[in-house]
Amino acid sequence: MAEPRRVLILGAAGRDFHNFNTCFREDPRYRVVAFTATQIPDIAGRAYPAELAGSLYPEGIPIFEESRLEEIIARERVEVCVFSYSDVTHLHVMHMASRCIAAGADYTLLGANRTMVKVSKPVIAVTAVRTGAGKSQTTRYLSEILKGLGKRVVVVRHPMPYGDLRLETCQRFATYADLDLQKCTIEEREEYEPHLDRGFVVYAGVDYQEILRRAGEEADVILWDGGNNDLPFCQSDLHIVVADPLRAGHETQYHPGEANFRRAHLILINKCDSAVEADIAAIEQEAARLNPKAIVIRANSPVTCEDPGQLRGKAALVIEDGPTLTHGSMTMGAGVVACRAAGVARIVDPSPFAVGSIAATYRSYPNARGILPAMGYGPQQIQDLEATIRATPCDVVVSATPIDITRILKVDKPILRVRYELAEVIPGGLAEAVQRVLGA
Repeated sequence: MAEPRRVLILGAAGRDFHNFNTCFREDPRYRVVAFTATQIPDIAGRAYPAELAGSLYPEGIPIFEESRLEEIIARERVEVCVFSYSDVTHLHVMHMASRCIAAGADYTLLGANRTMVKVSKPVIAVTAVRTGAGKSQTTRYLSEILKGLGKRVVVVRHPMPYGDLRLETCQRFATYADLDLQKCTIEEREEYEPHLDRGFVVYAGVDYQEILRRAGEEADVILWDGGNNDLPFCQSDLHIVVADPLRAGHETQYHPGEANFRRAHLILINKCDSAVEADIAAIEQEAARLNPKAIVIRANSPVTCEDPGQLRGKAALVIEDGPTLTHGSMTMGAGVVACRAAGVARIVDPSPFAVGSIAATYRSYPNARGILPAMGYGPQQIQDLEATIRATPCDVVVSATPIDITRILKVDKPILRVRYELAEVIPGGLAEAVQRVLGA
């Protein structure tokens, strides 16, 4: 019998684990010698535990920094590298290919169908061409449509396994107490809390074969809430992809966002109230060229502030969603939009006052300077975020994260919350698509 091929999975604590679980875990033809990690802090140096890795991996699988790629390939005699993370340029994907090939390993990406779990209940999936395009507000909008149809909806969220993986195999959240019990980070709370506020159960974790099985047991419809611009982890009856006209052209420049754009049943062009017509039309033209069968819908992303009068003439520190500013590469978000509309005197740049890991974030993502990314992947980073807010001289803090950040942070400045939802330019298109799929 031939020796198993030695595999290195290149990841960022999400898609990589799913690819392993669905394609490699129980296959004796392969030996996964390690994962690499990037994008997310504090993942490298850990291990994918034996309890999740299966009988072929009684000692678990180590996770190393991606910067050590060539060293790992040589030391572990790696034969094939499997690229398994999202929201990177096509150029980045091929630079990684060059590194692997030059080091002597094959380089591959797995096809979408090979990694998609089949689910017993109807699935509506929401993904995007880039991080920060508006997946979460689209998912919230769809959940209300489904509630109106009398459906039991369970939301399954793309993985964010930042804690003890053994305790995060299959997570179920129904209340804020569940978030506290499982020590959720700011990033996790941003995605889960808005669904809990609407009365929906959320599943997430590491093993999506088990997660989707359990979610299907209590749902009429599963709503897949995607992460970054990754593909869904399950087969979808309606695949909705959110495009961003503030980053027109990115739908064909980023992986795997372009694959989503080409596979979508429905392309939702969001933020039309903030974009110029030429950029909206450019995405429509690309949709017609690359995916002519897809339905194309325009939507706005109206921004509201709880007390805009408190902003006029003030110096404001703006907190925006972290991933949108980091690997999403945006320079602003809903908080800046709200400040400009309310007539702030100035937006204070917090980067000179940044502490610890927040200062490191600015070094890695200089595009985020001028506003504060709500980074909170662990307790220390949350402390650094709080210290940065305290150190930044301003009259008011504007928080445009999807959660009530005052539940996590204690600062000596007033905090105003900004919200943003989805509004179809021509109402009814999404409801019609949902009803068609469900036969409602």
